Amino acid sequence: QLILIAVLILADCNHKEREIVTLDPVIYCKTVKKLNDVVLENIFSPPVASRNYVYANIAAYEAMVPGDKRFISLSGIIKHMPPMPHPDSTKKYCFPFASLIAFCRVGDKVTFSQEIMADYVAYLEHFADSIGLSSSVIKNSIEFADTIANTIIQWSKGDNYAITRSAPKYTVDLDSAGRWVPTPPAYADAMEPHWGEIRLMIIDSVALNEIKAPKPFNYNMTDKSSPYYKEILRIKNAGDSLTDEQKHIAEFWDDIPFHLNVVGHVMYGTKKFSPPGHWMNISGIASEKEKADFGTTVYAYMVTSVALFDAFICCWHEKYIYNTVRPETVINKYIDQNWLPHIETPPFPEYTCGHSTISAAAAEALTSVYGDNIAYTDSSETEFGIPDRSFTSFREAAKENISARFYGGIHLHSTCKISNMLGTKIGDMVADKLKAAKK
Repeated sequence: QLILIAVLILADCNHKEREIVTLDPVIYCKTVKKLNDVVLENIFSPPVASRNYVYANIAAYEAMVPGDKRFISLSGIIKHMPPMPHPDSTKKYCFPFASLIAFCRVGDKVTFSQEIMADYVAYLEHFADSIGLSSSVIKNSIEFADTIANTIIQWSKGDNYAITRSAPKYTVDLDSAGRWVPTPPAYADAMEPHWGEIRLMIIDSVALNEIKAPKPFNYNMTDKSSPYYKEILRIKNAGDSLTDEQKHIAEFWDDIPFHLNVVGHVMYGTKKFSPPGHWMNISGIASEKEKADFGTTVYAYMVTSVALFDAFICCWHEKYIYNTVRPETVINKYIDQNWLPHIETPPFPEYTCGHSTISAAAAEALTSVYGDNIAYTDSSETEFGIPDRSFTSFREAAKENISARFYGGIHLHSTCKISNMLGTKIGDMVADKLKAAKK
């Protein structure tokens, strides 16, 4: 199937009229999946993974734009984004091919995966040659892709990522009962406590999306009438009586990049897609189902990745303002010391919910491209032994994520609902501003 699709795309590049490219998008989807596999294998945290995807997809988009008159550069739409290089009008290019190469070049740099992505680029080059794409077009397209990729990579260096690598570690406050502390079984350090300082793409400021404070921790857990106690007890009771369907929902949206399995005295880890990787897969499923052309597919991935990126920054900003304790910690200390959530508690504060925030943002992004009545079956988790789930829309999937984190036992239900509203707001703002990229 990949060979057939590649033939269609690359053969079209020899056609004189190539300004509007409407082709099967599967080769781009498969290329994103290649990066997704790299991110999985290297166990990038969810926020960092969103950064990997956004720069690669923007590079692919910018390399595609000169060959598709329906779209314009994001320079100026993303305020701090520099002007992009232009192709030489005297040379012939295959812009879909350049788009694939630009994606791989940037994906390589942001994930340090030289061997894997380089091998895939070599495959694309060899295949382009084998189906008759002229050597000059291949050469010109790669050179153009490289100018785009180098510009994007240089731009990415100003987003504060490098600075946050050496920022101070999170200080655990064991004297405050309502403050986050590491949770079992790994008792890992707080993940990305400075991610709220990363440069946003579209949202002007994290302050624009600040939401109401979480329910105050109830230090007197004997007061069973308090709203906080009732929420905690609701999680425990739900976790103690999950149906098979509820377990499936929790496991389907688990998406923890590295799960630490504990069997007696033996511990071993298993890898899965992180939340942004899951939504990259959904983007591909939607593009294929809608039979989107190449340009629309790249645009859809780009809008979704920008929404995910900005949503993670805003969500993480909130997390480390409030530093709220996880339900597992509270239940173990005050109610049942042996209680465990259905899924592993990730290593960062409870409020706000990352997955509910970014899922809502991604759902709004995809809805802006394909509409709100796209029924689809999500097979993203099949390779991890988790059955598919079907949805009537992207928004329905995002709403199910609210329940998923609650059934998993890692978030208060109110947190997930508020986080969904936050993500919806962010996704809508991103989608609205990026509509300007379409003529």
